[in-house]
Amino acid sequence: MYKLLRFLKPVKYFAALSVIFSMAHSGLSLLLPKILADIINDGINKGRRGYILLMGLIMLFLAAMSALCAVVSNYCSARTATGFGKGVRQALFFHVESLSQCDIDSIGTASLITRNTNDINKIQDMLMTILRTLITAPIMMIGGAIMAFSINKGLSSIMFIVIPIVVLIAVLVAKKIIPMFETVQKKTDMLNRILREKLSGIRVIRAFNRSSYEDERFRQANKDLTSLTLRISRFMAGILPVAVLLIFLLAVSIMGITSSQLNALDISIPEDRIQIETAVGNLQAFLVYLFMMISAVAMAAEMFIMLPRAAISANRINEVLEINTKITEPDTPVILAKVTPTLEFNDVYFCYPGAEASVLSSISFCVKAGQTTAIIGGTGSGKSTLVNLIPRYYDVSYGSIDLNGVDIRYMSTQALRKRIGFIPQTAFLFSGTIADNLLFGKPDATRKEMWEALEIAQAKDFVEQLPEGLDAHVSQSGKNLSGGQKQRLAIARAVIRRADFYVFDDSFSALDFITDAKLRESLRNNLKDSAMIIVAQRVGTIIDADNIIVLDEGRVAGMGTHKELLASCKVYKEIALSQLSEEDLA
Repeated sequence: MYKLLRFLKPVKYFAALSVIFSMAHSGLSLLLPKILADIINDGINKGRRGYILLMGLIMLFLAAMSALCAVVSNYCSARTATGFGKGVRQALFFHVESLSQCDIDSIGTASLITRNTNDINKIQDMLMTILRTLITAPIMMIGGAIMAFSINKGLSSIMFIVIPIVVLIAVLVAKKIIPMFETVQKKTDMLNRILREKLSGIRVIRAFNRSSYEDERFRQANKDLTSLTLRISRFMAGILPVAVLLIFLLAVSIMGITSSQLNALDISIPEDRIQIETAVGNLQAFLVYLFMMISAVAMAAEMFIMLPRAAISANRINEVLEINTKITEPDTPVILAKVTPTLEFNDVYFCYPGAEASVLSSISFCVKAGQTTAIIGGTGSGKSTLVNLIPRYYDVSYGSIDLNGVDIRYMSTQALRKRIGFIPQTAFLFSGTIADNLLFGKPDATRKEMWEALEIAQAKDFVEQLPEGLDAHVSQSGKNLSGGQKQRLAIARAVIRRADFYVFDDSFSALDFITDAKLRESLRNNLKDSAMIIVAQRVGTIIDADNIIVLDEGRVAGMGTHKELLASCKVYKEIALSQLSEEDLA
């Protein structure tokens, strides 16, 4: 957990103020019972009205100062904890952004969400509790013991029996529930995963009438998490009632012992009468100090339980922060000269982490500016994996991908990705407006450039029909748009940046044949100086490509134009005949 302490630096002054005011609050609180005893002994018993008023005013002033210190201490501890949580959350988010896709896959999206929310909240709550009790509890415990001993040494010996009992109970409870905390976090990950799947796949669930099944999955995961959390809460809730019970048992015992001692005295004797009057005030103060001490022990026991729980969350956060991404930046990135761009695959092999066999084997081809290169193949042949290597979402296992003769691993990822307009297989839009999504491609784009990009992507017509036009609202993931509309907006977002290379990963699948043809013609006419790489399932989409690469089980089964492949590649001919008639192919 100490590794996360660096995030306290921006709020260290609030942490220091919290400690200072907490000490002041504890010190003032310890003075109040003593003053109360003095008022009873020297004021009420002796009938000194002026003394009572003076000490009463001093007591009220000290009580107000103690309350003010407590408020300031709590405010500073809250600012410290929330500032700490903000820093950790920001660092975790930025680090996750820098991770490669395989790093993210190894942890899981649901678990990353849990770590960035639930786990950080646990540490934040623990830090706030520590700042409020780490100083208060020891001062109350030690100061209360000193003050209680100064009042009555005999009665104070009872504390040596009770305090170890409270500590023993806390240790037993902690030993029982600490192993459960890690299980709680894992069950929270599971609940988040099921919830994300249910919300993301709501249409599929309804289409197959599986709502009851998914409801039962969620209900069971929720029940498991709830039952375990309740079990932990029951254990933890037992500490405070036990502490309160012991306090009142102690109070009863002390009153019983004191009353038996006072019964032996004779109020008619002046010395005994003074002793009885003094004992009443001292007993009041002694009980208050005793309550303080037992409460401090209970607070320390609660903190003792929270620390291991927060430590588990801290380990989960550090596990992410300590991941060294597999996509490393070069120490001295190569800066490419402004020449006609070319992209070349040189005997590329790729294997996913933990997989036994390569997904791609011996892939070699060249992409040049002004040309359209198409990639086609059966399901699972490695098409999407191949294009994901170009922007370095993954790094090749063997071989190299060269941009203008330079291995892309020697370039900075930012410079590399600026040269690429990437349209993923699933068209993802961010919540906001259409203009906001287009600005993702080019932050300084003008409205004119936006309309030009929409026209190239064949999206201008339907955007113009919207009442707000470019300012039309886009819901989360573009749920208020059709599949074809989302794909065309995603293409416009990539086109607006005017990149050297455009990668279309099956980005025309939701378009009808007429729109598909118009879009390809528009891209050819407007992106003449760029190279286009198109992954497609439909032969009609790539029939006019300058070079078609046919993949079969991760290997190149054929390469050439449409006519050349029909004559030389059996795999391509089978795909073509499954979609088009021989007359159409001819």
